[in-house]
Amino acid sequence: MITLKTPAEIELMRQSGRILAKALETVMKSARPGMSTLDLDVLAEDAIREQGAEPAFKGYQGFPATICCSLNEELIHGIPSKSRILQEGDLVSIDLGAKYKGFFSDMADTFFLGDKAPDLVKKLLLVGKNALRTAIETVRPGITLGDLGYSIQSYVESEGFCVVRKFVGHGIGKSLHEAPEVPNYGRPGQGLVLKEGMTIAIEPMVTVESPDVKILNDGWTVVSADKKPCVHFEHTVLIKNKGAEILTLG
Repeated sequence: MITLKTPAEIELMRQSGRILAKALETVMKSARPGMSTLDLDVLAEDAIREQGAEPAFKGYQGFPATICCSLNEELIHGIPSKSRILQEGDLVSIDLGAKYKGFFSDMADTFFLGDKAPDLVKKLLLVGKNALRTAIETVRPGITLGDLGYSIQSYVESEGFCVVRKFVGHGIGKSLHEAPEVPNYGRPGQGLVLKEGMTIAIEPMVTVESPDVKILNDGWTVVSADKKPCVHFEHTVLIKNKGAEILTLG
């Protein structure tokens, strides 16, 4: 069921989003070679709880951690571990969520750990960021999910990269994942029409040579089938009367 949020609910989602953005900023600023991915998870959980919220991912469908921390060819759902040590030159994706007074927020960012990223990684990061920006700039009442997905797909493919189809964005609010699904691909004019008051998580996932992915034996970690680096960016947004408001900003 797709719900339109009331002004009071939207304000709680804004607060949830601000809490989450600050937590992610803490993690990204703290990440350095020699830390474990579990160290980042502890930082994120502390930052969320200190602001009066709860980690949304921990325990969700059995997921054991606060963040998903995915490195290099890992796209999403990497499980933090004390034995997984960050290295200079790693491409790091952090996905996390918060629950505040009954309302959820969800966001993700990918960054390079080091000073000199390879040209491919630089372009991949730029295209991933721009894909999310392009999508958010496209959002307004009256467009369809096909229009939104097409804006991401056409941009990413024009830059020579691929859009993952197996995993998609989603509605969000009183639940972490609500209807509708929000694909990163589509055909203009097709699909559900967006309405003012909807809240959705838009999350482009970009790979190098193939849109295909596979799930590792841990049942969670998703990697690129081409074994090349990949990126994931996400914001929770509100559809407003003339566009979109990003709710996951610090």
